[in-house]
Amino acid sequence: MSSRPNGPEPVRHHDHGTWLVQFTGRILTVCPRCGGRALVLPLPGLAAPKYFSTLLFQPRRLSCTGCGKVADWTADQRGAGLVGTVPGGTEDPFFRQPLWLQTRCAGRILWAYDEEHINALAAYVGARLRARHASPTMAMFARLPVWMKSAQRRDEVLAGLATLRKLALHSTSADRSDAAHERGDRPRHHGSMLFRGGPY
Repeated sequence: MSSRPNGPEPVRHHDHGTWLVQFTGRILTVCPRCGGRALVLPLPGLAAPKYFSTLLFQPRRLSCTGCGKVADWTADQRGAGLVGTVPGGTEDPFFRQPLWLQTRCAGRILWAYDEEHINALAAYVGARLRARHASPTMAMFARLPVWMKSAQRRDEVLAGLATLRKLALHSTSADRSDAAHERGDRPRHHGSMLFRGGPY
């Protein structure tokens, strides 16, 4: 007689050390002109980065199809190096605009950069078993707040992520979440990232 329990095997999540910066290649943000949805992408024509950490220094373009607003961002220069941005918090790390994908959840603000980021968070939150295969030092999942990782909050957080998925389908200022307004809650910076052509 088998000792294996009945029913499907619990969903397992494998964390291989994904960093938050890996989701900064495409960011949905609030347009500074019309308040609708804008998109932040690396400037066109750039070579694919050799290291994903290079995303912190890549020149970016904010564009809004609603009003035509376009703005460019480039990293500041410090001597021979570039000063990169620090991801995290409810603003996009380049233009400091509120993220488009924000909603109230468990008395806090749940946010994501784009649909890929939402899917990654949902896979982690929805898993009943979680396996870590890398150092947690800079890994995104290890650094998530306790309330997002709690089994007691699982259904609530998954519902919030479903709300973010719906928000991603909309683009006018009238569709903007009431959570996506400026509240002076920029992330606290832990020093600048300095790039000299290699990984850090």
